[in-house]
Amino acid sequence: MIKQKKITVQKTLFQEALLLARTPIIIALFLTPIRYTLELIGIHENYIFIIGLLWLTIGVSIYWSIKFHDKKRFLLLLLLSLTVYSPISRFPVAVAWWIDTKWELGTHYGLYFDNFGQVALNQLIYGSLIQIIPGFLVGSITFAIMRQKQALKLKNNTIKNG
Repeated sequence: MIKQKKITVQKTLFQEALLLARTPIIIALFLTPIRYTLELIGIHENYIFIIGLLWLTIGVSIYWSIKFHDKKRFLLLLLLSLTVYSPISRFPVAVAWWIDTKWELGTHYGLYFDNFGQVALNQLIYGSLIQIIPGFLVGSITFAIMRQKQALKLKNNTIKNG
């Protein structure tokens, strides 16, 4: 009976993570093609750098931490959501590499790797870690700030009413 309840809680937490990750995944699936297109039309990478998956991840982590800081087991939910979101968000980057190398278009997506296996490994593993680690750190800091603000608010209300 206890094991069954524990599995249900974990399943529910994973389902929450999937729901949280859904919107950023959809945004990411459009973000990379937009950045790729801007690079193809000649806008320098220095100007389009801000349109990237890392910035989206950090922004989403801050948003989630502000919105859901009072949720039980939030940090685990944050980590699970980032772990679901990050590898999926990297797929368009791998596709951009393939397009760039197949037609020799010369964007930064075609640099660094010799074959699709290298791209998949680097984008889905290394690229995901590049998103998960900073996203979790920034989200955790935001979470701690929100919890501190909540505690101060409770303390001030207790002083006023007590």
